[in-house]
Amino acid sequence: MRLEESMETRVLFVCMGNICRSPTAEAVFRHQVKAAGFDETIHIDSAGTHDYHIGEPPDERAQNAAQRRGYDMQELRARQVQMGDFEMFHHILAMDEDNLALLKQQCPPQYRHKLGLLMQHSKKFVERKEVPDPYFGGRQGFEEVLDMVEEAGQELLDHIRNKK
Repeated sequence: MRLEESMETRVLFVCMGNICRSPTAEAVFRHQVKAAGFDETIHIDSAGTHDYHIGEPPDERAQNAAQRRGYDMQELRARQVQMGDFEMFHHILAMDEDNLALLKQQCPPQYRHKLGLLMQHSKKFVERKEVPDPYFGGRQGFEEVLDMVEEAGQELLDHIRNKK
């Protein structure tokens, strides 16, 4: 069965290494989807545009920040975007313009309409188009990422619900 014929919606969050922002977005969105009762119809994953951390768990600082808010990231492992992802997922949402540009370079033309930025779904952070990379910063950067993906994730969920 082709994805378009399925009732399931698939969302992929993408950053550079898949150890900070995109697994945080995956964990937060998974929690939001489950709380809304859509965990049987919305499939969520995350990946990186680079192969730096394949197989590694999320950054410990990201996990700690997420855990303080009740999100579990322990089972997540970094992976790189694969060509099959472009067909499989309905929404492929990058955390920033650089990673979106890399996705556009890789993506077959017939799937480019699936690409976007996570923050395009935000109503609160309208001036912020990108989720900042907290990797080289302190604890506050990971908290800021959580604030942003919580809000944008809820708006994304509302968008998906309204289309079903």
